[in-house]
Amino acid sequence: MVKPAPRTTGPEALLAWMGGLAEPSRLRILRVLEREELAVGELCDVLKLPQSTVSRHLKTLADQGWVESRREGTASYYRSSDGVGASAKRLWKFARAETEGWAVVQQDALRLETLLEERRTRAEAFFTGAAPEWDRVRAEAYGKEFEYVVLRALPPPRWTIADLGCGTGSFTVELAKSGARVIGVDQSASMLRLARRFTKEYDNVELHQASLDAVPIPDASCDVALLVLVLSYVAEVQPVLREAHRILVPGGRVLVVDAFPHADDAFRSRLGQARPGVDPSWIAGLLGETGFDDVDAGGPITARHARSGPDLFLARGTRPGANP
Repeated sequence: MVKPAPRTTGPEALLAWMGGLAEPSRLRILRVLEREELAVGELCDVLKLPQSTVSRHLKTLADQGWVESRREGTASYYRSSDGVGASAKRLWKFARAETEGWAVVQQDALRLETLLEERRTRAEAFFTGAAPEWDRVRAEAYGKEFEYVVLRALPPPRWTIADLGCGTGSFTVELAKSGARVIGVDQSASMLRLARRFTKEYDNVELHQASLDAVPIPDASCDVALLVLVLSYVAEVQPVLREAHRILVPGGRVLVVDAFPHADDAFRSRLGQARPGVDPSWIAGLLGETGFDDVDAGGPITARHARSGPDLFLARGTRPGANP
């Protein structure tokens, strides 16, 4: 991970920030990366700019703390950063508002939406074909320890759990055995057909087919929101976290289990990942931006048995307010 250097204050820093934003292409890059982490090649496709141009502007933005990057294999991934101070953020807010009506910015937004829709389509096609074997493939790749870690972190059984991205429902069943009310949501019809079969004996489970950025769950109605091996697969991460925040009661908790970033392209293709794992520090930052308190990116989930995939981590956050 390449993190931006801390920024100083004073006239020199202000002029540097102003200079950094005084280029239309850099403003466009910041607008796109503010929405989603992208590989350099994806960013070039969205902006319709050559890689040499994009890379040059990214270096300037990284040097000033506007963006940060990580390298996985042959690809570099960039995202917006909190590496600038409050004054610079106010400057960006002004610059962003001034670019809102630019035709080229609107075109960038359309191309970004096309890219994200392609991610969604690929994920849906993957899970349609993978559903019958998914539990076996997932266990071989990630093991089973993460399920025990999540179960140990859960609240009392009288609470309501949202299992967002419930897949085939095999873990939903384990959650239901505790006596908790469990609401499973998944976008894949093929996965949900299996989930309904697995959970049919449990009257404390309800299942819904929906996108995870628009779940059919009322505001402030759940005590826990689970995102277990989900964020590596969604087209956009932050809208999913916003939904998790929306459905939680004050004091409710979100638990995220996912793969650390990796450089194994064959594994990414075999498991249908939209991105090669996620950086826990990025997830922690997004949880904070979404409004969660007591954010903890955690550490790796220890594996006692062999598995073919990368290490997993557990991150968590709490919706502010009194515990119910």
